[in-house]
Amino acid sequence: MSEMTTQVQTDGCCGADDSCAPDKDVSRDEVRDYYASAAQAQQDNLCCPTSYDPTHVDHIPEAVLEVSYGCGSPMGSAQPGAGDRVLDLGSGGGIDCFIAAKLVGEKGSVIGVDMTDEMLARATGAADQVAERLGYANVEFRKGFLEQLPVDDGQIDLVTSNCVLNLSTDKAKTFAEIHRVLTHRGRFVISDIVSNQPVPEQMQQDKELWGECISGAMTEQDFVDAAAAAGFYGMTLEREYLWKEVGGLKFYSTVFRGWRFDKSAECDYQGQTAVYLGPGSRFTDDDGHTYARGEIVQVCTDTATKLSAAPYCGMFEVAAAEETPATSSCC
Repeated sequence: MSEMTTQVQTDGCCGADDSCAPDKDVSRDEVRDYYASAAQAQQDNLCCPTSYDPTHVDHIPEAVLEVSYGCGSPMGSAQPGAGDRVLDLGSGGGIDCFIAAKLVGEKGSVIGVDMTDEMLARATGAADQVAERLGYANVEFRKGFLEQLPVDDGQIDLVTSNCVLNLSTDKAKTFAEIHRVLTHRGRFVISDIVSNQPVPEQMQQDKELWGECISGAMTEQDFVDAAAAAGFYGMTLEREYLWKEVGGLKFYSTVFRGWRFDKSAECDYQGQTAVYLGPGSRFTDDDGHTYARGEIVQVCTDTATKLSAAPYCGMFEVAAAEETPATSSCC
């Protein structure tokens, strides 16, 4: 069995200090202190009303389980496959990384990024024990910020996070970083807290509400718009439960998904066609193409490829030139 990486990586600009981090703001240090305390003892106000699949956590030490916070692990929804390269943002005590380690297997790899030394110490302290129980080591933890991830371009198949993006004060830069590190056809599956209307300024200045995933929450539309602006397509969202009601606002735990797709320099038409099957009378994709249900539409090679894979599985029949359209078999 190879040796588990237990030393926190500080490669590149995101090192042990903030000297080259993104512009600092009052909330970052306060949130870090908040979660530093939470790493030492369980904070009930951070615990979500969901539970983990016992088969996903039976190899994880209790010391990790007792400081696991969030709004629901994204790993069950993401279903990382064998050999996938996974990046977990705000990895905390490491629970979601260790779940992913089991799901991706020995040929896969998992990176956890967190800015809190105390959480990283919890995670790295448990890493060897997880490796021993699994029979292989495929996890490492790195110190860094959401807005400046210590990961090379195009190295990741799946980005996840569990109630962490709301803690970023620069969502646009965070989504740009997620897009940068993903490979072509890579995806994100993110569990996070969203509000039913914009969070007022006075709540944004409450450091306790920041730590409780309230002050930095976006609306669902803002979340999708930010991902689209970063270049993602095929965004989907699914509300899981009502998290809290604060100041007349409702906050929901929601799972978001999005895909990176690197387009060709020019549209190449080779006779491919697509037929939208429904539901609904028509569908407009993220490139502005509109498909009426049952209508044969000529599409370029990039669009044919996108419509033949997730998240459009079962929605289209896609065919090459002079072929009878066939339903995508990607599901």
